[in-house]
Amino acid sequence: MKKLALALSCAAVLPLCLPAAAAADAANGAALAKKYNCASCHGADYKTPIDPGYPKLAGQHADYLAHALAAYKRGDKGMNGRNNAIMAGMAQPLSDRDMADIAAYLHGLPGPLVVRK
Repeated sequence: MKKLALALSCAAVLPLCLPAAAAADAANGAALAKKYNCASCHGADYKTPIDPGYPKLAGQHADYLAHALAAYKRGDKGMNGRNNAIMAGMAQPLSDRDMADIAAYLHGLPGPLVVRK
């Protein structure tokens, strides 16, 4: 009986969780990357940044990219924040959804990073 009650309660909550787990929109991410001119520093192909100290973004893991953008937005105010004046300014206007969309776009680009062997 307890298993049945647990299964029913999980089934009732599942529809509430689905919108939060909706897939990011890579097409919107492409538009946002263009709007915020990410290529001006990270390179037109996102593989050849203008400075060797800037990261290559093409093909990077989406969860890492979204986390990095959120950390730049937090700055050194919060835990695990990143302090970079340029990226902090770029990340400030982005919503969580914007960051996920940009991350999905960049993740989908072919890049030099090895993610599987």
